[in-house]
Amino acid sequence: MSDYSRFYPLVSVQDPELGAILDLEVWRQSSTLQLIASENFASKAVLEAAGSVLTNKYAEGYPRKRYYGGNQFIDRVEELARTRLKELFGADHANVQPHAGANANAAVYLALLKPGDTVLAMRLDQGGHLTHGSPVNFSGQLYNFVSYGVTPAGPEGERIDLENLYQLAREHRPRLIVVGATAYTRVIDVEPLRRIADEVGAYLMFDAAHVAGLIAAGVYPSPVGSSKSGKNIGADVVTFTTHKTMRGPRGGAILCTEELSASIDKAVFPGLQGGPLEHIIAAKAVAFKEASTPEFVKYQKAVIANAQSLASALADQGFRLVSGGTDTHMIVADMRNFDKELTGKEAQEVLDRAGITCNRNQIPYDPRSPFVTSGLRFGTPAETTAGMGRAEMAYIAELIGQVLRNRADEAAVSQVAEEVTLLCSKFPPPFMQ
Repeated sequence: MSDYSRFYPLVSVQDPELGAILDLEVWRQSSTLQLIASENFASKAVLEAAGSVLTNKYAEGYPRKRYYGGNQFIDRVEELARTRLKELFGADHANVQPHAGANANAAVYLALLKPGDTVLAMRLDQGGHLTHGSPVNFSGQLYNFVSYGVTPAGPEGERIDLENLYQLAREHRPRLIVVGATAYTRVIDVEPLRRIADEVGAYLMFDAAHVAGLIAAGVYPSPVGSSKSGKNIGADVVTFTTHKTMRGPRGGAILCTEELSASIDKAVFPGLQGGPLEHIIAAKAVAFKEASTPEFVKYQKAVIANAQSLASALADQGFRLVSGGTDTHMIVADMRNFDKELTGKEAQEVLDRAGITCNRNQIPYDPRSPFVTSGLRFGTPAETTAGMGRAEMAYIAELIGQVLRNRADEAAVSQVAEEVTLLCSKFPPPFMQ
């Protein structure tokens, strides 16, 4: 039997080859630092629901409107998830079927746009996501994306350039304005964006993939709009992933105003997806319940406090922080101030060898390619879930600086890896507890 066979006893016996690989991943997650901003540790209850018998059921359609029989209990699961999500965010309508954040974004585009329509979204090299118009992605191939960006570096710099966004909106008259990002560390205020969208007659979509958990806890301003309460001062549609800061299973969800509910639901099914993953929807329901507790609010406050502590300590190590710091769970660090020859790719690889998992990331106006980059992106959700605090964040920054300064010395890298293992042994993730 394997060291971790208690987590999957049948797999270990019936498929030892796969069991051995799972062993390695359990070891990696529990003995190395998880600092990727888009990752987290789900609770045991979420994992249990995700592995439940609900995976056996086909449930094309929506509650009480299925194309298969035998869904009377499945309907209750999905309704529970939808109700909890609407209450959590104060939304008019919720769709919990998207398999991922990219699917959620695709469904919104399908519901609101026609091929060739103009969309205004954030530049990918300044924080935007692949589905915000990349030419290699369906979004950039089907729609006419116009990109806005951030202001130049400096005091209060590298923030969304609202003046530029406004000028582009007036010039191009987009059908849809997309806000939200995958590598932007500051709060995005939805109110001025709502005014711009209204002036040019555009829908407003907020991609909250990264900050959904912060919003649910009330530590980040909510962009969720409503057409039930008169004039909508928020976004028409909010998409997000249910992992990351939400700490649920891997998947997506959509919130929208009542007037768009039918179009959004039709776009998800039958427009984009077939049968929903009801076992994952059940796990989403668990996560939404967890997110409604005072403990979750306390957790999200700790996530932000840890990110700010890690940011400050990284700055002390000589890294330049994009936008000067963070308001959220995420930090983007510019390698060039630390070492002008060090690329994000090389830094990511050497940190991996030391047991510190993060990802390379472009910085605004990056002279290097997306594959190489001049930056690294760090996040604090996972290790905050494991129980680490501000003191550990400061120590982690020291280890990062130590590894990168001595990256050509394998003995020094190995020494840090040992220190990382010792640190992680004191803060096991939930599935190890």
